[in-house]
Amino acid sequence: MSYLFINRYTRQLPGEKSGDAAVFDRRPRQVFQAAWSAAQPTPVSDPVMLAWNGPLADQLGVNAFAENAQMLADLFSGNTLLPEMQPYAACYGGHQFGHWAGQLGDGRVINLGEVRANDGAGWTWQLKGAGPTPYSRHADGRAVLRSSVREFLCSEAMHHLGVPTTRALSLVLTGDKVVRDMFYDGNPQAEPGAIVCRAAPGFIRFGHFELPASRGDISLLRQLVQFAIRSEWPDLAGDLDDCQSEAAETKVYLQWYQRVCDLTLQTLVHWMRVGFVHGVLNTDNMSASGLTIDYGPYGWIDDYNPGWTPNTTDAEQQRYCFGKQPAIVRWNLYQLANALYPLIGDAVALQQIVDKLPGAYEQQYQQMMAQKLGLLPGQLRSSPLLQLLENVLLAQETDMTLFFRGLGDFALPGDSRALHECVASAFYSGSVAPENIPLYQQLEAEYRALISSPDDDASMKQRRNQMNSVNPRYVLRNYLAQKAIDALTQGDASVFDALWQVLQSPYDEHPGSASRFGGLRPDWARTRAGCSMLSCSS
Repeated sequence: MSYLFINRYTRQLPGEKSGDAAVFDRRPRQVFQAAWSAAQPTPVSDPVMLAWNGPLADQLGVNAFAENAQMLADLFSGNTLLPEMQPYAACYGGHQFGHWAGQLGDGRVINLGEVRANDGAGWTWQLKGAGPTPYSRHADGRAVLRSSVREFLCSEAMHHLGVPTTRALSLVLTGDKVVRDMFYDGNPQAEPGAIVCRAAPGFIRFGHFELPASRGDISLLRQLVQFAIRSEWPDLAGDLDDCQSEAAETKVYLQWYQRVCDLTLQTLVHWMRVGFVHGVLNTDNMSASGLTIDYGPYGWIDDYNPGWTPNTTDAEQQRYCFGKQPAIVRWNLYQLANALYPLIGDAVALQQIVDKLPGAYEQQYQQMMAQKLGLLPGQLRSSPLLQLLENVLLAQETDMTLFFRGLGDFALPGDSRALHECVASAFYSGSVAPENIPLYQQLEAEYRALISSPDDDASMKQRRNQMNSVNPRYVLRNYLAQKAIDALTQGDASVFDALWQVLQSPYDEHPGSASRFGGLRPDWARTRAGCSMLSCSS
């Protein structure tokens, strides 16, 4: 299989070197004038494959190993390396919770290399939890089972929801214990260790560009930007090759930055569509490929609350709560523009792109909400419907996912139920509060006026089909992930397997799984560890 590896990152970007050789040294240190450092996974004692993503493996052309379970476990735990793998840890910086953090880097990720997939695209493999690197900052570089299960399931749940994301190829139990203080309260526990293999066309983060810019290393900054362009944008790469002047290069860089902005906003709109909260939107957790990356203390909105954050570290500030994600993403894109300025040198052009971000997001958001409501985008421009919708969702504890799924049943042929009756399954109290019925009547009157059509039967059924294609029936609620983790810890993979199966087709009904995976968050999950808010160690 070694012929698959193309390893453009290590071949085209400067690595940390001593003389003519790449340095392999796990010592924590500052790394300068380099995009990566050589790394080696630390062996584990007894790797066992818990989950293998066969469809993704087919796409990547690596299913030849699937018949040998032990070979799979050895390879994707890092115990075995193929000859043409070039393991490395990437060097980058970032803003964390609004403050510049300096050098960060891959502290518990080791990139095995880049493969050429069946369709010709390049995909990088990463082992998350494979041991320390120069960027581990005295940590052990390991991951526990609970965080690895959450990473695996969320990567695949997001993909099947249609949200741009990194993927998960495998989940391996290491046979070793890893000590973690889950809530940073002085009560560390030894937990089962595990490793996820993540795969994506690219793992370049905003922080890749921020670090050399902060150090005045324009040469490395230029190399990174050109690599990002050449690896993912063939048309811009051709333009770059044709450049005869700095002005021409600057134009290409600005076009690339615009595309990064466009992709990032598209992903953000998907988060808002499905009710996803990332939890740690630091600039080092933002992908230059527009992917959702780094699944830690994430969560899905259960009861609709724009101020909800799943991250215990963010509980007071709520910087990364659901409703602030649009503003934070724009802030992060602004920080990327600041990092690119020393290379581009045109503050006006960069500012023009940044200034258009709020309007571009609002336009995409309106289009998305029109889809969720089964309407045409233009119908919302002069309608109070979105404000009325916000009013009813905030009036009482209402599940966002179940509300929008139930809304598709409103005004169907032969169904005379009021709107609040169609969404009754979304109310945590079991029914609409009497004082909120007037709010629902206002919403119903406005909504009914917008969806009316001369061809009622056909249009109403078409509306429901459109709505059901963007409003999921199932999402990865934190308590569902925790139930899978609890069962796996006891050696029972059945809950994990069943949940993973449902998450691969989240817009379908799955009648046998509705009560198990598609209901309201139970009361016991409101305060139980791992089922609502989580720490960054999650």
